[in-house]
Order: sequence, then C-alpha cells, then structure tokens
Amino acid sequence: MKEETYRLFEAATLEEIVSAIIAELDTRNESPFWKEKVGPFTSAVLSVLIPLRDKGILFDPQGAKKEVLTPELFLEWSDFVSLKMLVFTIAKSNEANQLLRTKLSEEDCKKYIPIDLETLGTYLSKYSVNLENEALDFPIANYNLHQGVSNVIKSLL
Repeated sequence: MKEETYRLFEAATLEEIVSAIIAELDTRNESPFWKEKVGPFTSAVLSVLIPLRDKGILFDPQGAKKEVLTPELFLEWSDFVSLKMLVFTIAKSNEANQLLRTKLSEEDCKKYIPIDLETLGTYLSKYSVNLENEALDFPIANYNLHQGVSNVIKSLL
C-alpha cells in the first residue's frame, strides 16, 4: 500500500483517502472500537490539510513549508498537541484572511483562503479540547485515547 498511499495523499480527495484507510483497516484484525475512531480522526485532520495542500501552502507542526502532503506529514499532524495548535493557527488565519504562525513566505501566506474548521473542531471538542482558550490543556486520558487512534493509523500507513 506504500506507493499507492503516497499517491493518495498527494492528489486524492478527503473521501478517497478516508475510504482507502478504512478499507485497509478492514483487512486487519483490529477491534471495532478502533474502527469507529479511525474514520472521524482521518477526516478531521484531512479537512484542514487537503485545502492547504490544494492551495500549495502546506506546512509542518514547526511551521516549515512542505511541498507535498505525505503520510509522514499527516502523521506529524496526528499528534494531539499538534492538532490543537493547527486548529488555533487556522482559526487565527481565518480571521486575518491570510496564513499566520508559519515560516511560509509572505506571498504564500497571502494565498490563504479561510478553511472550514467544523470537522476538526467537532473532533477535538469530543476529546475535551477547549477551542476558545489555547492555553487550557486537555485531559491526559483523552490524549492517551487519541494516541491509540493515531497508532492504529500509523500501523496502516
């Protein structure tokens, strides 16, 4: 699935990527518990990364520009702390109508078009991430559960 996975992340739609990951998960002997979590998680992360990919303004959690959406970049963003940072970066960028808090060029930052945060926000809210105050932390139990979901996806990719 490796080469096919890279092609998916480079150009496929959110639905195509999620379907491929779910199909791969169905071939594994994973608990139904994890199967219920993988789709929403993948959709939440990709709901932001794909619009960034399509505008050519992808960046990693350290703010550095990335040319291509890869499984590795997806996994970098799958960390709960990184996701929290991403939702606040995009929210602030939506307000400013340009990409903020990254190391991208000014020209790239101006390419930004506001991104709908409903899917990612809903996902993070389910895990008690405060979407009003970035300084507030989330429960460690939710972090651990989320890491389990991330580990299942990592094993698929």
